[in-house]
Amino acid sequence: MGDLGMKSSGSRVLSAAPREAISCDARWYAVHTLPRLEATAEAHLVRQGWEVFLPHIRATRRHARRIEAIAAPLFPRYGFVRLDLARDRWRSVNGTTGVAGLVMGRDLPSAVPVGVVEELIEALDSDGFVNLVHGFQPGDPVRVRLGPLQGQMGTLLRLDAKGRVEMLLALISGKVRLKLARDLLEPVR
Repeated sequence: MGDLGMKSSGSRVLSAAPREAISCDARWYAVHTLPRLEATAEAHLVRQGWEVFLPHIRATRRHARRIEAIAAPLFPRYGFVRLDLARDRWRSVNGTTGVAGLVMGRDLPSAVPVGVVEELIEALDSDGFVNLVHGFQPGDPVRVRLGPLQGQMGTLLRLDAKGRVEMLLALISGKVRLKLARDLLEPVR
């Protein structure tokens, strides 16, 4: 991908504070940014000392009869900031340049479920882009996690860029091809 001239760098977890200074009670919270100002919000939040994660994916853009590779936000207009609501002055995040506001519950920001951001960070490739098919390769054995086929095992055939997978499911009457959303499957180890 390097020879395609990436227009921006990939995802990274940025922090201006030393790792030991980050509270063990800190959780990840979603930050709603202003349109196309994700990187600006990220830079200003880091400058204030927050730990920030802005996930990117590789995307292509057509312009003037050229196709170029770009880094695009995985969640346009959203990023993540790590906060300890009991300790941190989290309201200052809302006044940061490029930030529309924290995603709120009633009176407090709503924490992202534990493991979601951590799994995205784990899925970063060597260039810092989120690998949407992290943990899956064609030919791998997989198990259906949810739905009427929960617990059924099969073989992964194909992955597509939209997050769907095609698998070969072994049923009583033979093998059946099935297309499912990626998050309905888990790798069998």
